[in-house]
Order: sequence, then structure tokens, then C-alpha cells
Amino acid sequence: MPKSPSLFDFHLLLLFTIFSLAAADAIAAARPITQQFKEAPQFYNSEICPKIVGEDDESDNGTSIFLCSDQSVHVAMTLDSAYIRGSMAAVLSILQHSSCPQNIVFHFVASATANASFLRATISSSFPYLNFQIYSFDDSSVSRLISTSIRSALDCPLNYARSYLADLLPSCVRRIVYLDSDLVLVDDIAKLAATQLGDNSVLAAPEHCNANFTSYFTLTFWSSATLSLTFANRKPCYFNTGVMVIDLDRWRRGDYTKKIEEWMEIQKRTRIYELGSLPPFLLVFAGNIVVVDHRWNQHGLGGDNFKGLCRDLHPGPVSLLHWSGKGKPWVRLDANRPCPLDALWAPYDLLQTPFALDS
Repeated sequence: MPKSPSLFDFHLLLLFTIFSLAAADAIAAARPITQQFKEAPQFYNSEICPKIVGEDDESDNGTSIFLCSDQSVHVAMTLDSAYIRGSMAAVLSILQHSSCPQNIVFHFVASATANASFLRATISSSFPYLNFQIYSFDDSSVSRLISTSIRSALDCPLNYARSYLADLLPSCVRRIVYLDSDLVLVDDIAKLAATQLGDNSVLAAPEHCNANFTSYFTLTFWSSATLSLTFANRKPCYFNTGVMVIDLDRWRRGDYTKKIEEWMEIQKRTRIYELGSLPPFLLVFAGNIVVVDHRWNQHGLGGDNFKGLCRDLHPGPVSLLHWSGKGKPWVRLDANRPCPLDALWAPYDLLQTPFALDS
């Protein structure tokens, strides 16, 4: 007669099952979630666009002349697998509304740990004619300085890459438009890129002086006799760092990366703010920026940093829609719980749906 299984045998079977399920979960978690995207239409320059002289040539150090041309519109964005769907929509919106789309150069910054080949292939398959470069950002250069914030997504080292653009991009790139990945343009980016920075300003951005500026820093900051004098000779206002025009030459000369890092080091010792990469920018630049019309950053469409509730547009004209905040339009659309304004993002979504893949 076959031997009846003992209690010990049952325990062995249970342990085997548990470990098998755990291993399966680990494999599933490690397997990259691949999204496939449609190919975007090709966009062409209008007759009024300047021709980039020597655009097919290379400089002495092997850098493309086109990449370095001051006549190009240089756009910097971060790129990762979590937000790539938003990045693709942003790129499409920029090209679609540009009068000179072939004169735009995209500078994508990706984590050094990211699969750069996958990111490059994804961009190239949807935008075969796009002028772009991908730069590797060493997370360790900033990870030691990051303090926890009110939302874990804000603690991603790539969020801080905007502080290092002057070091990451070639020195021949003198001016860039920095954009977050959760936005779309409905106007010509050349208008934003042409913002005059005057004789001394390093960056330009829409300013919001009706926001409670003191709320961006802790009581510890404002009660410090030394720290509270930071803005003594300025009239600081909140500005969103998801849309900025930056003079990289002036940034480099002023060593502004170091200035931002110094504030992050103070934050590690004494908690003076709660909001990730934004406050160091405010500490260094607030009150000293060139003000851009609000139409270029209709921000906050993703709600706040906690619930991500639906919001309306701010009064006035619109050139750029920005889903800053917790709620992202692609997430809400996939969950069949979109906000009304998410319908304005949807036309730029290049995600290949299962139905489209089968057809």
C-alpha cells in the first residue's frame, strides 16, 4: 500500500508552493513592461525657417553642427520607462505645433541604470526623423543629497537632473527649453525659446505671485535669523520648474549647480522644505527670473500631491497644458476615470492599443 503523506510532507509541499509563487512573482516583477507606440507623422519646416548651415557636418570634436547650432531650438527632457508615454505625447505636441519642427533638437536625460537602447529604439521607432541625443545621468551624483519629500515620486533622482543640464549637455549648447514629461504644447515652442533673458538673468519661467510663497519652506527656515534673510533683497514668487528657458552659458559661469547642491546639503542637516527638487530652485532663483506669460504653463492639472483631483484651467489663453501633481492623464484614462481636461491630452497619446496591434 502507498504510504499516506505525513504532516511533514504537507509542510514541505506548502513551503515548495510558497517559494514557487514567490519566485514567479519575482520573475514577473523583474520582467520589463513593454509599451508599444505608433509611428508619428513626419513634420516639415515651413518656408520661413532658417536653414541650419552645415547641419550634416561635424565639428572638430565629432559633435554635430546641427546639435550645436544657435538657430536650433534645443529642448531638454528627462526620459524613463515610467513616464515615457507622457514624453512621447509631449514630443508629438511640440512637433505638431512647431513652424520649424526640423530645427528642433531634443536632449533626453536618462538614468545611468536605465535601458538606454530600449529608450533610444522607442523614440526612433515613433519619430524616425527626430533630431535627438540621450545623455546618461549618474544617479549617485545626487542620491546622497536627496531628502524624503511629501510624495515618493518626487524623490526620484532623475527629478533632479534639471539641475545638472549644464554639465550633461555639450558646452556648445548655450540655451535650452526644459520641459517636464507630463505636458503638451498647443503653440509654437519657438515663441517660448525666443524669450529674452536680458543682460544677467539665468532663467525664465511663468511666475505665480498669488501663491503663498512662505508655505514652500518650513517653520524652521523662517524662524532662523540667518536662513530667513535669503530673500531679504528680493521679491520672491513661486514658479514651476517644469517649464523653464535656461541660459546654460550663464549657468555654467555662475556655477549654479553647486549653489543648488549647497541648499540640498543644508536640507540634509536641517529640514527647511518638503517638496523635492523645487525648493532649491526657489532658494537660488526666486525673485531673479525673467517672467514668462502664464499661458506657457497652465500647471496643476494633475491636482495636488496627495489626491490628484480634477482641476480647471487658470483664466486666460493657453499655450501649454501641464499635468503637474499626482494625477497623470494616461493613468486616469486607463482607469476609465478621466478628468475633463484629460481629453486635451488624449489626441497626442501614441500608445499602441491591443486592438490596434491585432488589426
